[in-house]
Amino acid sequence: MNRRRFVQASLAAAIAASLPISRSNAAIFSASMTVDADINAFTGDGAEVTLKRAAVQELGDSLRGNLLLPGHETYEEARRVLNASINKHPALIVQVKGSADVKNAVDFARESNLLVAVKCGGHSPSGKSTCDGGMMIDLSMLRSVRVDPKARIAQVSGGSYLGDMDHDSMAFGLVTTAGTVSHTGVGGLTLGGGFGRLARRFGLAVDNVRGVDIITADGQFRRANAEENQNLYWGVRGGGGNFGVVTSFEFQLHPMEREVIGGTVAFPLSEAKSVLSFFADYAASAPDELYLDGGISSDPQQRSSAWLHICYSGPKNQADKIINPIRNAGTPLFDDIKAIDYVALQKSGDISDPRAKGTYMKSGFATEITPAMIDAIVDGLEEHPERSMNVVFQHAGGSIGRVATDATAFAHRYVKHDTLLLMDWPVGIDPTDHIRWLKQYWTTIEPYTHGFYTNDVVDESQQRVHRNYQGNYDRLLGLKNKYDPGNLFRLNANIRPTA
Repeated sequence: MNRRRFVQASLAAAIAASLPISRSNAAIFSASMTVDADINAFTGDGAEVTLKRAAVQELGDSLRGNLLLPGHETYEEARRVLNASINKHPALIVQVKGSADVKNAVDFARESNLLVAVKCGGHSPSGKSTCDGGMMIDLSMLRSVRVDPKARIAQVSGGSYLGDMDHDSMAFGLVTTAGTVSHTGVGGLTLGGGFGRLARRFGLAVDNVRGVDIITADGQFRRANAEENQNLYWGVRGGGGNFGVVTSFEFQLHPMEREVIGGTVAFPLSEAKSVLSFFADYAASAPDELYLDGGISSDPQQRSSAWLHICYSGPKNQADKIINPIRNAGTPLFDDIKAIDYVALQKSGDISDPRAKGTYMKSGFATEITPAMIDAIVDGLEEHPERSMNVVFQHAGGSIGRVATDATAFAHRYVKHDTLLLMDWPVGIDPTDHIRWLKQYWTTIEPYTHGFYTNDVVDESQQRVHRNYQGNYDRLLGLKNKYDPGNLFRLNANIRPTA
């Protein structure tokens, strides 16, 4: 399930969660530019500040990576994020190549009191990986994966894509939970929790993090794991990007056969209530090896539908018994469920140009899907020729719920489904009325949810963001006060410091 838009060109395709690899890597070949004037910028509090030419030049000269300013040949590409309705212009972009570059960028930003955005995959729905007038720390050049098949460990650089990790680990018959779209940035997905097709079997991404290397707001390099900086290790596993820039992750890997059963079956929208009712019952009793998403889609370019999407990684001799009821949940319009390479399934929602659509979303966690909730979803859907609309239930439960609420900063262990309302529209369309409609639609569905995924923060109030951390908030606040008392890292599901 792609967290932006699940069904696009083929009922199983979706918006990718990042820039295409071939384009984003173009900046690797661009050297830092000469700074020929002072730069006007903004602080985290929105005040204007002037960055002296010599200081910015010194920053650029200190980097192995690139310093990009407006006018640089790759600045326009680097500043872009997935959501085409986000059109922001950082005062400077630092493309880092290692921990030293990250430290230099963080030190410069802190000393200048700059607004800071950290970009990995660039698919924050509200555009928190970019900013106007601040510094973007771009991790797109900080990409590498090293697998130790004997120890079943992967060392993954903080700017890597999930597809990088899937590709290298599956070469050894090993895997870990890594989202649902190969172009997703490992940092953004993991720090907020990390759902994926294997989370019910192996836990969230945060449950598989053995340790991190992080540059905190004071510019210090810290290693956080079960032996060192244990509180920080606890906090980064669900606390988002509140404490610093993670330059490296250590993930636990698990043996798994490379071939899984995966794909999508779609049914007429007129059967949506019965299909979703089947889904609610079947998903609730599914084995951990079955990942089953469900939803409805309205798209002016193709037939609207209800659909079910699966990834089954269990014993092959049980596959037909588990999958056939899914295929028979209604009158199939489309069915591409088959034996498939897991890495290929992880790429099945990718597209080549993520900048053709503006997007807006609402989301919330559900413990069950009730008939009343299904009625609200199906009866409230209004099709429109200017927008595509998807309501998605991403399957959770299983191993996710067998971890204590306070074992990591991710508190929502009760979640059985992540409920997502995902809308997009072509570039050039005024989305005001569509966003207003979606917000109203959400008011009929939100009462059936409890809490939300921190990675999906859009326009929630500060109070609601704090409340969403639930019983883990006070401990997270203590960590924020210790490691980022000035709130340098605020473009996230922000924990506002009180120190």
